[in-house]
Amino acid sequence: MTIQAVKLVLTNPKSPTNVGAVMRAAGCYRAEEIYYTGQRYERAAKYNTDTKNASLHIPLTSVTSALDIPLEDSELVCVELVEGATPLPDFIHPTKAIYVFGAEDGTIEQSVIDSADHVVYIPTVGCMNLAATVNVVLYDRLAKSKNYPHGDQLIKDSRDTNNKVKVK
Repeated sequence: MTIQAVKLVLTNPKSPTNVGAVMRAAGCYRAEEIYYTGQRYERAAKYNTDTKNASLHIPLTSVTSALDIPLEDSELVCVELVEGATPLPDFIHPTKAIYVFGAEDGTIEQSVIDSADHVVYIPTVGCMNLAATVNVVLYDRLAKSKNYPHGDQLIKDSRDTNNKVKVK
């Protein structure tokens, strides 16, 4: 089960550590594809920290701009600290979405913000790193969904092999 057709766009990600953590989040929350812009990730990709090997199942593709990705019937959602944006707790996620995330030391291009169907921010004091932001947004989407995986079999399939703890 996917989280109803989710794709992610990372705007010029700063570090391979963050991209690896995003890949892990994408695997945990079952996103379909990840795109990235810029050159920094490609130069540092050999240091990837995708510990769950999500890249074997989720395409990671370089694009020039988030606007190069075909929307098909998805809505473009920018996630960034932008004046006038909607706070994440108030946001209703579209069924099909392409989420665009800004870099830790940069932002999403104005043309992408202008083209977005929605612009959302996480109401924190200070900014979060890229991977943390992706995790929070995908968790928020899952938590607000009525169709999410759950139960003991999911736990058995998902936990580390060293974890055999049960609630009595």
